[in-house]
Amino acid sequence: MSVESLHPPLAVTLGDPAGIGPEVALRAVTRPGTPRCVLIGPPAAAARARDLVAPDVKITVVDAPEAALKVANGVALISSSSSQAHPYGMVSAEAGRMAYDAILAAISLAKAGRVSGIVTAPIHKESFSAAGVRFPGHTEMLEEFSGVREAGGRVAMMLANEVLRTVLVTIHVSLRDAIAQADFAAQKRAIRLAHKGCQAFGIGAPRIAVAGLNPHAGEGGLFGREEVDIIAPAIAEMRAEGMNVSGPYPGDTVFMQARQGKFDVVVAQYHDQGLIPIKYMGLDRGVNVTLGLPFVRTSPDHGTAFDIAGQGVANPASMVNAIRMADRMARARRG
Repeated sequence: MSVESLHPPLAVTLGDPAGIGPEVALRAVTRPGTPRCVLIGPPAAAARARDLVAPDVKITVVDAPEAALKVANGVALISSSSSQAHPYGMVSAEAGRMAYDAILAAISLAKAGRVSGIVTAPIHKESFSAAGVRFPGHTEMLEEFSGVREAGGRVAMMLANEVLRTVLVTIHVSLRDAIAQADFAAQKRAIRLAHKGCQAFGIGAPRIAVAGLNPHAGEGGLFGREEVDIIAPAIAEMRAEGMNVSGPYPGDTVFMQARQGKFDVVVAQYHDQGLIPIKYMGLDRGVNVTLGLPFVRTSPDHGTAFDIAGQGVANPASMVNAIRMADRMARARRG
């Protein structure tokens, strides 16, 4: 038995069955050299994706991740729902519930240490809402059901490709709410998680840049006082703790400096400030990492792509990168 076979597989959820999640997941896990994975989701959605993109692949339904390691040919799948696959490209409560159930199953396995980490295919937020799910996305759901929030902690999103990394102070809220939530505690939390997140990638003393909230990083208070009253004091406190963090820098130039190698990670104040630079470089290159969890979680940096779902043309590159990154992080945790 190989050393690698002694470690639990990665759990890969299928996401919203009406989107491209099942097909990119199936393509990714069957690619040569991909780390050992077990799919989690409705068997009907997996079978439909198999017929679309990998008709020769055998799908074996198993009861546990341990059984997945014994599947020699094809892919293993843990069923999280007996529902039939929903029509492609349509928002529905049923599809939202199927995606939700798969994530719950994966979290339970990860908390028990029965999978090495979780890689999640995209969900559709409208379908989540239609199903009565009270979370706007994966990140908030993971924070709740992992036990992090109950323990008084919070998580943060890191988006990464081969040249840029960014961590968000605020996530899935309106811009108005993001401004209110980007307080002193949120700044410190994001900086700490950025520091720990970079260390998970093998960067011992990461160089952290913090973006400003306002144009020109507030221009000394002329365009807003958040930089003066909140962000700069938080940076100073983190520097006093020994972290190599600087800023606040104007949001329109700091990512260019990071890409040129001046910084290892940028702390962005709100969702679009941080994600636009990453996604502009290519949706197939970015990976989302959730920091602050007791287990590894990554995801591809794209959505459900309802407009091309079911056509067999979705690019699995970001999912492949998400699986590989999760594997690297899981190996680092094992030591």
